[in-house]
Amino acid sequence: MVDIATRVYNHRWKMDPIVRSLIDTDFYKLLMCQSVLRNKPDTQVTFSLINRSTTVRLADLVDEGELRAQLDHIRTLSLTRGESTWLRGNTFYGKRQMFTPEFMDWLEGLRLPPYHLERRDGQYELTFEGMWPEVMLWEVPALSVLMELRARAVLEGMKKFELQILYARAMTKLWEKVERLRPLEGLRIADFGTRRRHSFLWQDWCVQAMHEGLGERFIGTSNCLIAKNRDLEAIGTNAHELPMVHAALAETDEELARAPYKVLADWHEEHDGNLRIILPDTFGTESFLRRAPDWLAGWTGIRIDSGAPEKGAELAIRWWQAHGEDPRKKMIIFSDGLDVERIVQLHARFSERVRCSFGWGTLLTNDFRGLTADDSLAPFSLVCKAVSADGRPTVKLSDNPRKAMGPQDEIARYRRVFEAGEQTAIEVEV
Repeated sequence: MVDIATRVYNHRWKMDPIVRSLIDTDFYKLLMCQSVLRNKPDTQVTFSLINRSTTVRLADLVDEGELRAQLDHIRTLSLTRGESTWLRGNTFYGKRQMFTPEFMDWLEGLRLPPYHLERRDGQYELTFEGMWPEVMLWEVPALSVLMELRARAVLEGMKKFELQILYARAMTKLWEKVERLRPLEGLRIADFGTRRRHSFLWQDWCVQAMHEGLGERFIGTSNCLIAKNRDLEAIGTNAHELPMVHAALAETDEELARAPYKVLADWHEEHDGNLRIILPDTFGTESFLRRAPDWLAGWTGIRIDSGAPEKGAELAIRWWQAHGEDPRKKMIIFSDGLDVERIVQLHARFSERVRCSFGWGTLLTNDFRGLTADDSLAPFSLVCKAVSADGRPTVKLSDNPRKAMGPQDEIARYRRVFEAGEQTAIEVEV
């Protein structure tokens, strides 16, 4: 077991770069990257950092030189022989050779493209522009770097024993959560906490704690490097990025309306089983399900990532029933802002009605709330999103209007095209 406090105290050691591998990323990014390389390899996309928690002034906390050094280090990374062997030969979701030889040849030669960084009004403007398959792989490491540098800035003035106590308290806090989850029969829960983790070392510790504390009920981690190193399942399917970019490329309102389903038709050809999970909230869950083609009801499940999770789950159950499907054979993955209280509540309400699963993110791998005097380690909402495709702005409506993004006129157009109804704003914490 790594002595995290000592490593943090000496965090300038060269052995501790924040991102130490090209596969220190979420599994769904690699799955989507393979799909993008096959279907839209030449699309020019811009990703941009978006700090939803504007009171956290990152540029005042994080040293620009150190940020550049970490980003520059990431650009030197490439797949090691062992990483390539794992991706080429391992079984993922019961399937061998999930990644094609053509994709692996491309990935083995990849170096991440340049970035653009500026300071403005206490925040960093960090953007990545280029071919979609390349720039999309910046999202997760960029977020990981900024989250950990912010944590390092807060911890920098602490002495070694202060750090020992801080991490002992954080470990106790997480273990108490694990103990609360143990009694839940049929629990299925995975680590989804890479993007906004406290640090790589802490995420790795959290994964070990979950594995030991929950056994088979802990089904894996989204982090490919940790999955490889700890011999765990790599977990993940697809994300909002695919429909957002495909929608931005639509030439007409009619093409725009079809775009989310065209994305899933492509995915249907490439994947089966538990990889056929619908993420319906990009342009509104209720509208998506109302207009969805019948064949989508045959998919394995739905992931709920915004809005009131109870409402989304009830919508999904009614939709399956209306299409003659048995909800008890379907899966609902809850993944938005989860903490142990919410997991317990949702499991109690839905575990006998559907196959429940949970993707536990920030409040698994970055819950230091209340552990410092000024709460300066509390997690915050930082994202890195595709903001344009071939020069056209992307839009996300979400089931929570506070997560909506895009120019206001385009948001209005998307709401019209997708017939998005009234939405309830929910405070975004992480």
